[in-house]
Amino acid sequence: MFERLSVTPETEKILTKALDEEISVEEANHLMNVKGPDLYPLLATADYLRQEIVGDNVTFINNCNINFTNICTVRCGFCAFGKDADDPDAYILDDEAILTKAQGAVEKGAHEFCVMGGVLADADIEYYEHLLQLLKGEYPDVMIHGFSPTMISDACMVSGIDFAEGCERLKSAGLDTLPGTAAEILTDRSREIICPEKVTVQEWIDIVKTAHEVGIPGSATIMYGHVETLEERVEHIDIIRKIQEDTHGFTEFIPMTFMHEYSPIFLEGQSNLGATGTQDLKLYAVSRLMLRDLIPNIQVSWVKLGFRFAQVVLTAGANDLGGTLGGDELSEASGAPDGVDASINTLSRMVKDLGRNPIERNSKYTEFYPIE
Repeated sequence: MFERLSVTPETEKILTKALDEEISVEEANHLMNVKGPDLYPLLATADYLRQEIVGDNVTFINNCNINFTNICTVRCGFCAFGKDADDPDAYILDDEAILTKAQGAVEKGAHEFCVMGGVLADADIEYYEHLLQLLKGEYPDVMIHGFSPTMISDACMVSGIDFAEGCERLKSAGLDTLPGTAAEILTDRSREIICPEKVTVQEWIDIVKTAHEVGIPGSATIMYGHVETLEERVEHIDIIRKIQEDTHGFTEFIPMTFMHEYSPIFLEGQSNLGATGTQDLKLYAVSRLMLRDLIPNIQVSWVKLGFRFAQVVLTAGANDLGGTLGGDELSEASGAPDGVDASINTLSRMVKDLGRNPIERNSKYTEFYPIE
């Protein structure tokens, strides 16, 4: 595969190994630093593995983000969305507004509501149960991908129950899958800088494993391109890999490049923020080589990368384009390059232009809907 290419011996050795087995942390760290002639063989190897593992289908979901509040007590340095309760732009959607947004999405064929928002100080588990029952009561066949480990953890503390009981109650109320948010970067050094008020690395691990154990699968994410090192990116992926080996509860892995332009840490003077294009490509490719078929679905966030570059990243080991979104105020506040709403036709065109097959899916990757 690498004949006539000027690939360095160490890179060639690792990529040859990667064709048959997962790579180690040390090997991943080497690949995160490749440059020049080593880059394209890395991307080609990841794309080859993608084709071997999941074939030429590129999946995405017709969904709608319902950001029910932007009030947040956990003010992270990377977030341009959260507001204080007394901010004139702060809001909490009432039931009518939530159902109106949901109805609009259903009329467009949505298979999922992604229910997210800020962390409310007094939100208990009953509040989140209410949101789930509200939506499931009207739209029982639409899956709900909702909340975050931090939100649920805080709600359980307010209600005086443990996390396992909280997850059981949310599952009974209609929660289908758990977003991988609040992971950000899973090293305590970086978290102390960007999100010191969120759960620790170990707390996040314990919470997610508990959710998986009670029967709530979900996403795994990484947010990169802020204060973390390349080695910390690999450390994060390795943590995700170890959790999946234990629980097999992750449905997808979603790298999310940090959009820094409106973030508090950027506005306060933090420099060298934001990943470069080659760093984006290497993160996706190395993720595929580390995760292989353990987490077969690697998702491209077009809302973070823009449509054109997201299409390119589909050639670096990824096989999913996320969702149509129907609005995503969190990304919009951060400066999403191509907006926060995509049509089925737009995503399908990106996929078909690569010679691959666009397929709609549900939240759990258990039902698929071919597109003409």
